[in-house]
Amino acid sequence: MTFNPGRLLTAMATPFSANGSLDLDGAKRLASALLDSGTEGLVICGTTGESPTLSNQEKLALLEATCEVAHRRNAAIIAGTTTYNTAESIELSREAAHLGVDGILGTVPYYNNPPQEGLFQHFSAIARAVDLPMILYNIPSRSPRNMEAATTLRLAREVSNIVGVKEASANFKQIGEIIHGAPDGFRVWSGNDADILTIMSLGGYGVVSVAAHLVGRQIAALMNAFVAGDNARAAEIHHSLMPFVDALFVTSSPIPLKYALGKAGMNVGSCRLPLVAIDAKSQSIMDAALAGLRVDLPVAVPV
Repeated sequence: MTFNPGRLLTAMATPFSANGSLDLDGAKRLASALLDSGTEGLVICGTTGESPTLSNQEKLALLEATCEVAHRRNAAIIAGTTTYNTAESIELSREAAHLGVDGILGTVPYYNNPPQEGLFQHFSAIARAVDLPMILYNIPSRSPRNMEAATTLRLAREVSNIVGVKEASANFKQIGEIIHGAPDGFRVWSGNDADILTIMSLGGYGVVSVAAHLVGRQIAALMNAFVAGDNARAAEIHHSLMPFVDALFVTSSPIPLKYALGKAGMNVGSCRLPLVAIDAKSQSIMDAALAGLRVDLPVAVPV
């Protein structure tokens, strides 16, 4: 299955109203702003979108709203519909497919810690239950299990609609093995903004970004420079963005991101419990990182 949602995908934050309810108009505004500022496709209901705090009904409403915006722009919506429950993941993925999402993000299950064979069977069952491309997501920092290169490659070779992986392990030996051994058309996106250049230098394709909420054009320019062979320019942009990228994770994400978006004029509300408002020390670090940073995100955009 051929599927290319773009080099620069943004894992979109989920806007909430002052009372903590889902803000669908805010989600449409944010999606539109991101697509205006360099993002090519959106990952909805991912970690940055606080998916563990969203009900399935809220996830589907959010997917429907963002599809409405993205599809007017010929942009893809990748839906975070998988958890540690395979049967529930299949059900939610099927419902998302009916709404018109363009792909599924398959996150390594957390909490129940399946072995490598369990990961293979989990993702195989979900992918085969929906007629949509799936991008795997390996993030050992948020799950107890690293999905090994052999498992990723087995899925890539044996399940035709598993088309790529978002790799956030920072294990560059493993990532290199995946890139080297993957079948034609299987793409590797960096799951960390700090790793874009390293992964692309190994043959990776792009990034699923958090930082692109505010510096999408800079990240696009970084990748374009690298593809054009201007490594010095790519490295220059990389280094200029690192203080901001580091600040985004000074405390639990997306707490700093939501604060930064508010500072930039895009109010997306607070995080839901168990995440809390940004603390004073983290706020000062983010303020310093934002000082002098050219922010790409428009303040006012049409829904």
